[in-house]
Amino acid sequence: MRRIIVSEMVTLDGFFAGPNGETDWHMADEEYERYSLGFLESVDTLLFGRVTYQMMADYWPAAAAKGLHTKVHADVARAMNEIQKVVYSSTLKAAPWNNSLLLKKVVAEEVMGMKLADGKDIAVFGSGQLASELTRLGLVDEYRFIVNPIVLGKGRPLFTGLEGALRLELDSIKDFRSGVVALSYVNTAAGTE
Repeated sequence: MRRIIVSEMVTLDGFFAGPNGETDWHMADEEYERYSLGFLESVDTLLFGRVTYQMMADYWPAAAAKGLHTKVHADVARAMNEIQKVVYSSTLKAAPWNNSLLLKKVVAEEVMGMKLADGKDIAVFGSGQLASELTRLGLVDEYRFIVNPIVLGKGRPLFTGLEGALRLELDSIKDFRSGVVALSYVNTAAGTE
């Protein structure tokens, strides 16, 4: 069975975005981009909420066209543009970014159908509301928190609306020269609810 992996940049004080959605604090140097490329090669589908989808759709096609970045950044751009994308939005009328499918709402049975289909793993980037909804439904198998060495003091928490504790098991730790640390946790209860 394919796994759903939520991969999120977070601050030391637990925010995934600033109070107004800012992500300018993300530390994504070439070492981190190599890590990201490896992760992208292990998945074949990305799930997004509307806000993150629009932000990514505004950036990655242009990044690929400009060719002004390092080779690894260009490889990440290519992967982001080629991979299958599913965006959940009740307000978008179309999802024009290459290989995108627009769905109006999360339906647990449909997501489970994706997990049961052949293919590589499925990832969620950004999209805090979507990550929370998939967590509430018990569909997330792994969480990768990319902890940036910054304290914002205020911002948007990744998880909202959870009704109880979510106990996770540490799977791996990767540290980067920049001070960023990637913590991977397995949700041993995924799919059992």
